[in-house]
Amino acid sequence: MKRLHIHVGVDDLDRSIGFYSTLFGAEPTLTRDDYAKWMLDDPRVNFAISSGNAHKGVEHLGIQVEDAQELGEVFARLKAADRPLVEEGQTTCCYARSEKSWIADPQGVMWEAFLTTGESTVYGDTPDLAALSPGAADGACCAPALTPDAPRCCA
Repeated sequence: MKRLHIHVGVDDLDRSIGFYSTLFGAEPTLTRDDYAKWMLDDPRVNFAISSGNAHKGVEHLGIQVEDAQELGEVFARLKAADRPLVEEGQTTCCYARSEKSWIADPQGVMWEAFLTTGESTVYGDTPDLAALSPGAADGACCAPALTPDAPRCCA
């Protein structure tokens, strides 16, 4: 079963953790100094927040899958969308090891399709995604910035 992924940049991580914990009726499943994530079943979503980046608000969206077959299905849909696609493959991002691909919708909203394969003690790597969106610039981690001066972050 697939899970929607949403990543939001925040100014105050502790205050935002309090807000989202109240909203979701649950504490985060993972918390770091600059990051928190909720793996919710109702609604079925991987919701992550991070601080320390220039962009605030929704950074990127994604579809998290549970196995390689689902990843293949979603990847086939990305290819069928007839947009530039970056196959990142195996990577470390947001304190997790994953296999992922990236695409931008016609407005430049970044989407990732990914399979998480394990945990990591480091935040992660930065893929080269400039070909996907005119605003994608080098930045801190994982997803491209939607504006040239905003760094990346991820889920």
